[in-house]
Amino acid sequence: MSALKGLKVLDLSRVLAGPWSTQLLADYGADVIKIEHPGKGDDTRAWGPPYLSDAQGQPTREAAYYLSANRNKRSVAINLADARGQALIRELALKADVLVENFKVGGLKKYGLDAASLLALNPRLVYCSITGFGQDGPLASEPGYDAMIQAQGGLMSITGHPDDTLGGGPMKVGIAVVDLMCGMYAVSAILAALRHRDQSGQGQHLDVSLLDTQVAWLSYINMNYLCSGQRPQRFGTGHPSIVPYQAFATADSHLMLTVGNDGQFQRFCGAAGQPELASDPRYATNAARVQHRETLIPIVQALLSADTTANWLIRLRAADVPAGPINSIDEVFADAQVQHRGMRMEMPHPLAGSVPLIANPIRFSATPVEYRQAPPLLGQHTDEVLSGELGLDATAIAALRGAGVVA
Repeated sequence: MSALKGLKVLDLSRVLAGPWSTQLLADYGADVIKIEHPGKGDDTRAWGPPYLSDAQGQPTREAAYYLSANRNKRSVAINLADARGQALIRELALKADVLVENFKVGGLKKYGLDAASLLALNPRLVYCSITGFGQDGPLASEPGYDAMIQAQGGLMSITGHPDDTLGGGPMKVGIAVVDLMCGMYAVSAILAALRHRDQSGQGQHLDVSLLDTQVAWLSYINMNYLCSGQRPQRFGTGHPSIVPYQAFATADSHLMLTVGNDGQFQRFCGAAGQPELASDPRYATNAARVQHRETLIPIVQALLSADTTANWLIRLRAADVPAGPINSIDEVFADAQVQHRGMRMEMPHPLAGSVPLIANPIRFSATPVEYRQAPPLLGQHTDEVLSGELGLDATAIAALRGAGVVA
């Protein structure tokens, strides 16, 4: 049995933060019903190329972006602008344990699908709202997207190279990390609220925002500022509090050297044939190395550029010094450890025969992750859900479809 078997989740979210959270819940066993607009569906269905290819190698309409966040869900296409569609959602919400939505603040109130309305009908419901800026405050009504939140929430100010270096300036992270982190925060909040609900019988409204998430997960960077009053700087691949801890060029490529303590630095110096560096008072402790970063880094760079990445990794691993290659994505999937852990997987797909997906990274000893359903086609489960969950017969469903309420 999976951990969340029997849990029903109504997913009114789209794009990434919301769907990422509900995919995790689905992986853990929840029955997630994804509500989509007839004919259009989740915005990310159109965020291609690339698209999944069919058996003849021709692109389908299933964008890779959409496929990344919608495994294990059932898709139901319902028109929320129609009163009959709203009634269907309310009926589904009566049977749900969790509802996740990422409409603009107040956007669902006109449909009678806001938290207050649905909690009045189902007091045990855990209703999770994901927005750019939260349910209140001067920016509450504004839309929020990952890149702008990376900027406004401080992440871009610490990402990239210093202004006075080649290529310097603020840099966006190469993936929508705020959306993904927000989705994971939402999952933890939902599980906590379910624990409370199971003890008290009461659901609640969860207010999760991209900006709050971004501010929160800056973690020790925030604390460095709050404790010192000093504005954090950009260090490229380096670390503000640990040295040497950054990418270095080797004779043929690059590697990431992550020396985390003085013992590791001593072993690095030995592996590099320069044991005297570890006893130099400028470099003997991490605090001293941080203070003398400008003189130490060129020394380390000169040492590492004298040999290839592969040879350095052999030497450093033998000395128990943490370091790793800077892999491209194709090299990631060729990595022996990644392959051993099964992080690339395949699932059957109605258009392509099979679809490659990324496995859930969690390994449960007693309640394993389930892979039941490839990311669904738009409206693939409309009839199944309306009949199985709401008891509608084929005639009633056909009438709704004919009226454009469902698809």
